[in-house]
Amino acid sequence: MKKILVTGGTGFIGSHTVVELQQHGYEVVIVDDLSNSSVEVLDQIRKITGIRPAFEQFDLVDRERTADFFARHEQLSGIIHFAAFKAAGESMEKPLEYYRNNVVSLLNILDGMKMHGIRDIVFSSSCTVYGQPDQLPVTEDAPFKTAWSPYGNTKQICEDILRFNTLLLPIRVIALRYFNPIGAHDSALIGELPLGVPNNLVPFITQTAIGKRECLSVFGNDYDTPDGTAIRDYIHVVDLARAHVVAVERMIQGNCLHNLEVFNLGTGIGFTVMEVIQSFERVSGVKLNYRIAPRRAGDVEKVWADTRLANETLGWKAVHSLDEMMLSAWNWEKALAKGVG
Repeated sequence: MKKILVTGGTGFIGSHTVVELQQHGYEVVIVDDLSNSSVEVLDQIRKITGIRPAFEQFDLVDRERTADFFARHEQLSGIIHFAAFKAAGESMEKPLEYYRNNVVSLLNILDGMKMHGIRDIVFSSSCTVYGQPDQLPVTEDAPFKTAWSPYGNTKQICEDILRFNTLLLPIRVIALRYFNPIGAHDSALIGELPLGVPNNLVPFITQTAIGKRECLSVFGNDYDTPDGTAIRDYIHVVDLARAHVVAVERMIQGNCLHNLEVFNLGTGIGFTVMEVIQSFERVSGVKLNYRIAPRRAGDVEKVWADTRLANETLGWKAVHSLDEMMLSAWNWEKALAKGVG
């Protein structure tokens, strides 16, 4: 059985990916510092798959702990690296923390790969590397623009680090540039569970609807979009998780055409913030309390993906609609209110 290291595997996207990996016959070991997740997720994964993944709690920024981990896990078939701080708005307030956490953790992982001959890594990247693209939909060939946030800049830096290392080390990298992951597993046993006040739109919507938050702030209604609110390409987290399994299998089977491959992961459709709110109200039957607030630093106006490369070369396609995404997020929020488990 092939063993895959999933860093940040108790987080939102990581936990869904662990489920998909286990359901495809992979053995998984998770490393997570639990800074934005809960150890109880491991039991929820077990309820879905019948297997509780191996787990070690430590910070990958800790070079000695990371080196020790790799010394004890030499037989890894590959790595999926999620572990990172990920809120663009928060990164504007805590830039040093974002650079230290997101960049140093990758360097320590690459040291471990080099030391122990581990070849394959799937990197969790982001559409933020594009900044505000000149053309939409944005393709993988679009140049990096000046980052709009330290978060986006860390993803650019990490991709550059990986690119240069593929020229020197016998490693293969697939960088997956996510657009906006939302939704939850159909079981409503795992989903997005931000600690503290959410930084992302959908958990703030569902928490407002359930009564945890008084009001949702819509940041800006004066953008050059059909209704003035920002446009994003939203993708169901399970569709996203399945793409990671496809990427791992592409590497293990030796099907990569280059040592560094990059793929956009989205639906190829852009929705405004107001369209997301309307979708939620439609599937939940709940009228949402929201207000218009000033634009938020670090937010681009509009971005959505050209997904042809992922569809044709990676052999993957997102299948869930926006309404399905919002309904699964709402079912997850209601399950939390009842006490998951």
